[in-house]
Amino acid sequence: MKISAKGRYGLAAMTYLARNYAAGTPITIVSISEKLGISKIYLEQVFSLLKRARLVNSIKGSQGGYQLARPPREITPYDILSSIELSLMEKTAPAAQEKMPELDRALASCVFTPLDEAIQKALSAISLDDILTAIDQEKSAESLMYFI
Repeated sequence: MKISAKGRYGLAAMTYLARNYAAGTPITIVSISEKLGISKIYLEQVFSLLKRARLVNSIKGSQGGYQLARPPREITPYDILSSIELSLMEKTAPAAQEKMPELDRALASCVFTPLDEAIQKALSAISLDDILTAIDQEKSAESLMYFI
């Protein structure tokens, strides 16, 4: 499965917001752009989709920016990707419906429906909190590396 740059950037930006969630202060697109090395214009497009999906709140003004709309434990990669990767989350379309409807039904029941369900289940099984925990574990593992 290939996630687009927009999807990967959305996951990274939301994880960054999750890391700063407890502070309760909005984070600007400029600071996210600088921290993650992602184009500001590209992030604006991503945040427009995230806002439309009600995953982030936008705060206007000089102290404004973006905040998660819900706690990190309540937001999953499925939530994020389904708001950004619209075509990825669509159900698989029939392939040979007109000429061989029985083939199409068999493919749907044996391949495509289970695949769609497995992707949704896997992406819904973890939260932004889980990703933050994995980041912390990666940092700990790096600090414990010994070189001879």
